[in-house]
Amino acid sequence: MTLLQTHPGSTRAHTAPRTVTDAVDTTGPQVWDDMTVEVALAVMAAARTAHLVIRDEDGRRTGLVTRDRLTAVRDGSGYTDRIRLRDIAGSCASL
Repeated sequence: MTLLQTHPGSTRAHTAPRTVTDAVDTTGPQVWDDMTVEVALAVMAAARTAHLVIRDEDGRRTGLVTRDRLTAVRDGSGYTDRIRLRDIAGSCASL
C-alpha cells in the first residue's frame, strides 16, 4: 500500500475583494468599543501594534483604529479622558 498525502484546498469562493480590515480581523489585539482612548493607546504600546480591531458589546467587529488616529484625537483641542472608542468610531473606524 502506498500512502498519498493530500493538501486540502479552500472550498470557499471569494465573491468580493478582501480589505485591509478583513485581513487584520483575525490577527492582532481586539478591544471593546467602550475602551477609552488612553487605555487603547496603552494596549497598543503593550502589544507593540499600530492598530486595534474594535468590537461592540455583542462581539461584532465595528471597525479598526490606528495609533496615529488615536494620537490625533488625544492631541486635539476637544479631548477629554472620557472619550471612548465608540465616540470616535464614525470618524476613524472602517468596516
